[in-house]
Amino acid sequence: MPTALAPPDRPSPSAPVTPGTYLLVAGNRPNAPTVLRRLVATVLCATGYESLAETARLLTSEIVTNVHRHTNTPAVHVEVLVSASHVHVSVRDNAPRYRAMPPEIADGEGGLGLHIVDKCADSWGITHFGGQVPTGKAVWFRLVRGGKGAA
Repeated sequence: MPTALAPPDRPSPSAPVTPGTYLLVAGNRPNAPTVLRRLVATVLCATGYESLAETARLLTSEIVTNVHRHTNTPAVHVEVLVSASHVHVSVRDNAPRYRAMPPEIADGEGGLGLHIVDKCADSWGITHFGGQVPTGKAVWFRLVRGGKGAA
């Protein structure tokens, strides 16, 4: 018997693509990367893009982690656009820039998030919002069926 805590059923790999836009929001807390990456993967599996779900999960996690570590924004907004040929994921916050990074990362961890996005996404970029004086930004990536991020 399914419960509210049970994971969602996975559609068959041959499920047809269901185009649409999905908006996800989480507070900018330590668990935001986990919550949002799982939600993005669930959206892709439910809309016929299971082959891109793992890559989208990784890239969403990297970008949301950057928001959490380097901004004071209270919420992280994720928009997932699903079309017949690709998915477009945009992670938006209300901080026009990241906080300054420390000159050294003593433990050698971190700092590779956008390099991973660049390596795995078919395209990506940063869009600023708010006119001449930006009030926020979105880091986005696109994954194409059969492209670099396909499993």
